Amino acid sequence: MPNDLTMRISRTIAGKELALPAYASEAASGLDLRACIDKAIVFNPGEHGLVPTGISVEIPRGYEGQVRPRSGLALKHGIMVVNSPGTIDADYRGEIKVILGNFGREPFTVNFGDRIAQLVICPVVRVSLEEVQSLTESARGAGGFGSTGKS
Repeated sequence: MPNDLTMRISRTIAGKELALPAYASEAASGLDLRACIDKAIVFNPGEHGLVPTGISVEIPRGYEGQVRPRSGLALKHGIMVVNSPGTIDADYRGEIKVILGNFGREPFTVNFGDRIAQLVICPVVRVSLEEVQSLTESARGAGGFGSTGKS
């Protein structure tokens, strides 16, 4: 598959020891992000915290980075990206840090180099706002939060 887009990446001093983010398979949509920490972090059930990745990126204008959970960590351990998906704007140049939370029943330990999340690069559409007195009617209307049913 040809690369359609190039993204610049920089490592922190501590991040020099880690492999660059990579796609785990040929058709994967997310680059695996790794923990860049000097000592293990234990997340007890119900706890959350910030985990640095040791990298900064220069996302091309017109795109955003979405930080998403890894499905295996979510299923097996209840580990989630708390603000999923976390958004990285194209003009942000700081280190990527992931807000992880333990929604499982057992403590979970993150070690240096562990794959903790994935980064998906997506196009962004910006809109112009037009203030109006009322919006066009629709069949759904203001219904939300399960208003369309379960089955």
